[in-house]
Amino acid sequence: MEALIFFVGVIGNIISVLVFLSPVKTFARIVKHKTTEEFESLPYICTLLNSSLWTYYGIIKPDAYLVATVNGFGVVVELIYVALFISFARLPSIKAKTAIQFGVIDVGFLVVAALTTYFALQGDARIDAIGFISSALNIVMYASPLAAMKRVMTTKSVEYMPFLLSFFLFLNGGVWTVYAVLAQDWFLGVPNAIGLVLGIIQLALYAIYNTQPSKHSHHTDPLLPVSDESN
Repeated sequence: MEALIFFVGVIGNIISVLVFLSPVKTFARIVKHKTTEEFESLPYICTLLNSSLWTYYGIIKPDAYLVATVNGFGVVVELIYVALFISFARLPSIKAKTAIQFGVIDVGFLVVAALTTYFALQGDARIDAIGFISSALNIVMYASPLAAMKRVMTTKSVEYMPFLLSFFLFLNGGVWTVYAVLAQDWFLGVPNAIGLVLGIIQLALYAIYNTQPSKHSHHTDPLLPVSDESN
């Protein structure tokens, strides 16, 4: 059983890495054009917080090093994304807003959560508290594509919901749900099961509306949410 759990966890790590790296093309474009255009930084700021908390969870929970390693990688990647966004923000006000959000969410909230659970709780209670917070944030992150799904149904176009990202999120939710069941870790299981269901719905919408012509004459990079599709 331990070998199976490890095998499924490794597969989950590989898929999670692909999810973390999916916006690389977008940020290469941002660096090339030296502007963030109309894109929103909040999804990456929230993902950075989520990855940080899951890294902490994987460190303090016995035998959860696979959770810690992949999310530690996610922390590094998301830090690079946020730094690039601040560097190339198209307006000083957006640069300041992003920096403030980073300070409040990724530094302030993380430090408060880590210190509170470290000094106020011990053992399983500390693990459960971090697991609960991380699960809640994971559910919010998995729910973030709902705006894009609504747009797909309204416009009958999948222009703003790319297949690969939807597919990787579906795989990510599925594999980590299996891992959670095998490891009996419901903090991992519940949000990823929700992500699996939402991933199935996204793929179904893609199958339905992919053949429909787009109503939009312009294109944005689909790997990065536009300003009205943030978490």
